[in-house]
Amino acid sequence: MDEITFAVLGTGGIGRRALEVSQHKDALTPVAACDRHGVAFDGDGLDVDELLAATEGNIDSEVAADGGSGGTTAAEGGVKQHGQQRGVVASSQARPSEDPIQEVIDRGDEIDAVLLALPNYEHDFIPRTADRFVDGDYAGVLVDVLKRSRVIGMLDDRSEDFEAAGITFVCGAGATPGLLTGAAALAAQSFVEVTDVDIHWGVGLKSGYEDNRGTVREDIAHLPEYDIETARELSEAEIEAIIDDRDGVIEFEDMEHADDVLLERAGVCDAEDVTVGGILDVRNDEKPTTTTVRVTGRTFDGETATNTFELGDETSMEANVNGPALGYLKTGVRRNRAGEYGVFGPADLLPGF
Repeated sequence: MDEITFAVLGTGGIGRRALEVSQHKDALTPVAACDRHGVAFDGDGLDVDELLAATEGNIDSEVAADGGSGGTTAAEGGVKQHGQQRGVVASSQARPSEDPIQEVIDRGDEIDAVLLALPNYEHDFIPRTADRFVDGDYAGVLVDVLKRSRVIGMLDDRSEDFEAAGITFVCGAGATPGLLTGAAALAAQSFVEVTDVDIHWGVGLKSGYEDNRGTVREDIAHLPEYDIETARELSEAEIEAIIDDRDGVIEFEDMEHADDVLLERAGVCDAEDVTVGGILDVRNDEKPTTTTVRVTGRTFDGETATNTFELGDETSMEANVNGPALGYLKTGVRRNRAGEYGVFGPADLLPGF
């Protein structure tokens, strides 16, 4: 496959790991990265090691869809820490910017694909970001790792705009939704009717809480007593209190996870037949439970069975999110170069290597 140039929006845990993992993927060259304070661009390829060193512990990764400010709370970080510049702008490859997303869009003819590694603290945040790429005449691939079911409909509503612009949008392309959604779609092939899909994940924060604060905040929004709006307003002290109350282990049931609508739109089963839950251990590397997909259905000859898919406990969240995200990015580029535009989910495609 010809070389693929790509950009990463957001340099928190997911964005940083995407840059790191890309060094182990053939034919991928990161040429741009940004956070809310600045943008780095090098058409020949970023110095990933230097950028990772500059953004280590970068919890202030959000970039707003309408400009440079992500609307994050003061507790989530600032431009400086202990008197030192931090984030992308700490890299020699970068410069400060009041609108880093626009700078990436303006260089869009040099970028085959863009990974949106942004915290989704507003339901329409990713769709609004996509609108900016459409308005900026970008023609290429957009990939996100969003988790919210209702956002898929917002993207589907924009499908005609993406097709007209020449954009191939791959949504929910991380671990779950993403890798596990695709696994469920494959497991469903044994059946003529799928009656139940149960996705249960376990995550231990191998890279540490400091590098995943945005992810933890998003997950807290799935707890019954919170939602995406109230979770966005939590201070760091309040989040740490939630973690302390649970001894670092947070359990989730019946999450509003996009696996349901993504499997339904792919024709696998009804969204109401999909259940997603999991356990997050904020303080330990080891997974608190094995990540498992169970697909139950009826075969053509009348038998009922359950197909099960498991992830190895040794695989980290970063490996299971960023590996598939970049794999789906590569497949998205293949589809885009073949003239296939619009919105695709992880049950529609197989990620490339």
